[in-house]
Amino acid sequence: MREFEVTSIGPEEGLLRVEHSDIRGSDWFHYTHIYAKTVIPGHEPVGIIEEIGDIAAQRGGVQVGDRVAVATMLPCGFCRQCVKGKYNLCRASGAMIHAYGYRDVSESPSLWGGHAELLYLDPHALVHKMDRDLPAELAVMFNPLGAGVRWAHKLPGTGIGDCVVVLGCGQRGLASVVAAREAGASRIIVTGLTADVPKLELAREFGADLAIDVEKEDAIGTVREFTNAEMAQVVVEVTSGSTQPVIDSLDLAAPGGTVVLAGAKYGKVPEFDSNRVLMRELTILGALAVDYDSYEAAIRIIESHRYPLELMHTHTLALDEADKALKILGNEYEGEYGIHLSLAPNN
Repeated sequence: MREFEVTSIGPEEGLLRVEHSDIRGSDWFHYTHIYAKTVIPGHEPVGIIEEIGDIAAQRGGVQVGDRVAVATMLPCGFCRQCVKGKYNLCRASGAMIHAYGYRDVSESPSLWGGHAELLYLDPHALVHKMDRDLPAELAVMFNPLGAGVRWAHKLPGTGIGDCVVVLGCGQRGLASVVAAREAGASRIIVTGLTADVPKLELAREFGADLAIDVEKEDAIGTVREFTNAEMAQVVVEVTSGSTQPVIDSLDLAAPGGTVVLAGAKYGKVPEFDSNRVLMRELTILGALAVDYDSYEAAIRIIESHRYPLELMHTHTLALDEADKALKILGNEYEGEYGIHLSLAPNN
């Protein structure tokens, strides 16, 4: 635990008192591997605006006391990617990603992460107002659900009647099920491991028509039978680390289908056969982060209460329990099983 001095807030800046901060797979990876920077993790926070400058308030349409979700990315607004509307690819800092949770604490004012009591609202921060009556542990799901909206709906153009296969049933896999259902998909199939049975059951609650345990069933054969050999118009790959689902995705997609690769890997994919892409005219899309419209759509879905999203939230822990929370997420804490976890710094 470290403490930093809170600096004065200028007209274009703000200060957020964090209510909840999501924990996700990348937090666990950075926690267990050598990382080049000293950072405050947490790039998916929701909280109450404690201080805000006049210009920042006008730009964001917010004021002190408002609850807001803070977007992960910190776009510069001027680089080629930003002006083209792809601010999630902003490389203003020269780093791999220009975002909360990834900036070194040596950069003033240090409060660049959600796993803290306070978060600095940079002049380039993008905020989204949320209903203060929502439970905070539900409100903080704006990011995984926003990812589902962008990855399983917007990017592949999922439409009414499509068949969608979601490879992986973690937070973003479950969110992709919700997004595919919202998009009008007629058949939704989700995969997971034997250890993921509770998540697979939850996927059915969210609208999945079929849940496959890939350690007990042949996913490709099962999908072929379920779809009468038509396969899926959209395949969304959101598994963390594992490379086999990337290879499988090519066989799960229908001719002319779209594969969205959104699960981070930490090694190369072996035996990737490009001819399978060529001969079936598949479209492969990479997906990084979430855009403004997807966040907005996700927030409206949460506020609608159409889905029992509270069933996905398994743990709320205090800031000084961050080590335990990360180990639960990484399946390294005996006797605990987590799906969606968050830290509540001020509880």
